[in-house]
Amino acid sequence: MTDRVIDLGRLRGAVAGRVVGPDDPAYDTDRQIFYAFDRRPAAVIRVANAEDVAKAVEFAADNGLELAVRSGGHSLAGHSATDGGIVIHLGDMNRIEIDPENRTAWAETGATAGEYTKAAAEYGLATGFGDTASVGIGGITLAGGIGFLVRKYGLTIDNVLAAEVVTADGRILRVDAEENPDLFWAIRGGGGNFGVVTRIQYRLVPVSDITGGMLILPATPETIAGFAAEAEAAPEELSTIANVMKAPPLPFLPEAAHGKFVLLGLMAFSGDPDEGNAVMDRFRALGEPIADMLGPTKYPALFEEPEEEGDFHPMMEGVNLFADELAETEAKTAISHIEASTAAMSAVQFRVLGGAFARVPNDATAFGHRDRKLMVNVAAMYMDPSQKEEVAAWTRDLAEALYPGETAGYSGFITDEGDRGAIRAYPPATLSRLQEIKRRYDPDNLFRLNHNIAPA
Repeated sequence: MTDRVIDLGRLRGAVAGRVVGPDDPAYDTDRQIFYAFDRRPAAVIRVANAEDVAKAVEFAADNGLELAVRSGGHSLAGHSATDGGIVIHLGDMNRIEIDPENRTAWAETGATAGEYTKAAAEYGLATGFGDTASVGIGGITLAGGIGFLVRKYGLTIDNVLAAEVVTADGRILRVDAEENPDLFWAIRGGGGNFGVVTRIQYRLVPVSDITGGMLILPATPETIAGFAAEAEAAPEELSTIANVMKAPPLPFLPEAAHGKFVLLGLMAFSGDPDEGNAVMDRFRALGEPIADMLGPTKYPALFEEPEEEGDFHPMMEGVNLFADELAETEAKTAISHIEASTAAMSAVQFRVLGGAFARVPNDATAFGHRDRKLMVNVAAMYMDPSQKEEVAAWTRDLAEALYPGETAGYSGFITDEGDRGAIRAYPPATLSRLQEIKRRYDPDNLFRLNHNIAPA
């Protein structure tokens, strides 16, 4: 932590938004991100528009300050927080404009996935994000976006039509397939390395009622492998997120199930309801359900969660990987390691890919892992800071035991791994192209709080 004092007067007079310094009553709230990173910036700038962003970028560059950009504040690596630098807080830039006739939307990047999803659902439309309402659309979009519509409609970036970007030299650029196409390619998967994305134009797709919800099964090697196989074999209208873990004391679970190994599946079938029900039956047949909450539902219901996160700021460690198989061998490994974990909560999550996700060429965007069949997260939440190294070692050991030598990962879920983060997130040819674009748009690496791509 640094005690550096900077003069914020010039900035306060220049921006329309609010500059929050250490003496401001809102400082502790505005500096805190979702995860438990206790960092103290010199100022948090709650920007009101792209012009504010440009002035904040200029201020950081002129004063040699570290610059963090916060959309929703869910960075597992803590990239949306800084010690001694400044934070561009996009939370007040959350306007969403739906064009139902053309099935497009412009949204400012301080909006959350939940807000956007509810706004689009009023017209029976959607853009696929992840699986959490409070995540900011800026961060998840720039990483890629792997959620409940990934097999039917691809990644979030596959539905991005244009964006507004503030670059390191303070320019406000429109980027799309025709205008600044190199930057348009780079921001679709390359994270926040190239500027502050302030607005994004998305394609909307027709999604209203779906068949899905939550299914909880006993977690045996056979059930886990069977779930993965059924998810891969299912029509691409089905996307799933499955968690292997010990059952928490959820109110709808029988007390006898608490602490037992379960497979908690979140499922969304965006197609014909009769076909969806038939597909769900194949998953129900894998084992006697402990909880079956599958059925017809509105798409936004998948994102329902408490509106206020309050003071819940978990400490998390994790390893994210792409993989090509999850059979009984991997399932047994996961169960044995979770059994040995000392963390408050430990889990292996897997998302079966394919479908529209896989039909996009690897070099079409900066997301370069379209040929992989699964995304796997090894994660653990702990309560005692002294457990950090122990829990981190547990996640690394399990990841290596599951997929020895595997390095490819998803930038949106990679934790703070230093230079290795970008190497894992981007294949060599993709990384080389990104480094050249970085050199052109941010040669001094002002935007370095990310899985950093060094300028070529």
